[in-house]
Amino acid sequence: MSSALTDLFPLPIVQAPMAGGVSVPQLAAAVCEAGGLGFLAAGYKTADGMYQEIKQLRSLTSRPFGVNVFMPQPEYADPAAVDVYAHQLTGEATWYEAELGDPDSGRDDGFEAKLVVLRDNPVPVVSFHFGVPSREVVDALHRVGTFVLAAATTPDEARAVERAGADGVIAQGVEAGGHQGTHRDVPETDGSGLGLLSLIAQVREAVSIPIVAAGGIMRGSQIAGVLAAGASAAQLGTAFLATHESGANALHKRALTNPLFVRTELTRAFSGRPARGLVNRFLREHGPYAPAAYPEIHHLTSPLRKAAAKAGDAQGMALWAGQGHRMARELPAGQLVEVLAGELAAARASLAGGGVL
Repeated sequence: MSSALTDLFPLPIVQAPMAGGVSVPQLAAAVCEAGGLGFLAAGYKTADGMYQEIKQLRSLTSRPFGVNVFMPQPEYADPAAVDVYAHQLTGEATWYEAELGDPDSGRDDGFEAKLVVLRDNPVPVVSFHFGVPSREVVDALHRVGTFVLAAATTPDEARAVERAGADGVIAQGVEAGGHQGTHRDVPETDGSGLGLLSLIAQVREAVSIPIVAAGGIMRGSQIAGVLAAGASAAQLGTAFLATHESGANALHKRALTNPLFVRTELTRAFSGRPARGLVNRFLREHGPYAPAAYPEIHHLTSPLRKAAAKAGDAQGMALWAGQGHRMARELPAGQLVEVLAGELAAARASLAGGGVL
């Protein structure tokens, strides 16, 4: 990765931006202070809500940090399919004594307003999910001194990121928890995503910009592995979800290592877009029938997920998690960064001595 960007954070450890209240300023600050790159998640927030979190983070640390923004989504959902799914969820609404959300609550996530804030109040790094910003957007952020990253799940998507002028690509393997950052939501390709190591190798041959590897990384030895494969840094989400500073619901944190939740799946059940979460009752019952309709399904199920959390029912929540969730460690975020850095150093020393990771 270009030295100008890596100089921002001493350790090749990036805390993934997890929307929905997980990536709070306290978490990002702790990661930054420990030598990693902390991120705020602007997704599902207003532009002012994002700005207030940026102000709060700046009061907690003077170190560089990042902000993640969702790209606006095209209109391709079938309204009839959304209506059918809404009818299927009426039993859930009755059970949780909640109203279904309005599927037409907006699809651009306040994108333009957030860009105005980020141009007027520049932050060190901005990353994009669910697509690639235009060259004009990237150039505007560059002019105010911001480095730009964007997620990609295929070599072709990585090429699109490079063509847009981004400073680096976040190569997101299928192992990753939460939403896959695919640029186009094509239901026919559900379940066919590339594993992280294969993706890194293919992206390295497709583009010349630096790679941040994301997907299922929970240990320092795995960070060493992706660095050896050609990445410049590793992005970890689920590993930080369980930390003390994480804003995740306590039920979500406990579920990561709860023997009741033995595996993860990619599902459209909660949002209408493929996202990896722990398999629970809601996912099993509704996942097979959820249409490709983001953010309509996200808006539709939002009140149900909130009601389930309020009722203390993890079986009705979106328990986003990567494939390595059973390796989660309940530590302060800064301590986790230190542990990861120690594991990374030990793995590198082992490799240098002819050992194995």
